[in-house]
Amino acid sequence: MRYLNSIVLLLSLLAFSLCCTSKKTEKTIVKGTGTIKYLDFEGGFYGIIADNGKRYDPINLSSKFEKDGLRVQFKARVRPDLMRHNMWGTIVELVHIDLL
Repeated sequence: MRYLNSIVLLLSLLAFSLCCTSKKTEKTIVKGTGTIKYLDFEGGFYGIIADNGKRYDPINLSSKFEKDGLRVQFKARVRPDLMRHNMWGTIVELVHIDLL
């Protein structure tokens, strides 16, 4: 009986942790229009300043879009599981980007 109680407790904890973990790893999608900006610190990198003022640090910006002042529309997945050395803006993984 004691063995059975331990198994039930373990399975309950496992189910609870899976439930809570799935919400933490859920990726938020953001979309909008903005301007590509070259930032000359921490070795230099390109970011997106959205028209609403939010700053995004894309981890997969194609070299085709690496041009300061370029106007774009984008859709991106927020990546709270990543950190970057430049600590500028919200880290995102681009799902779609196109010229305006």
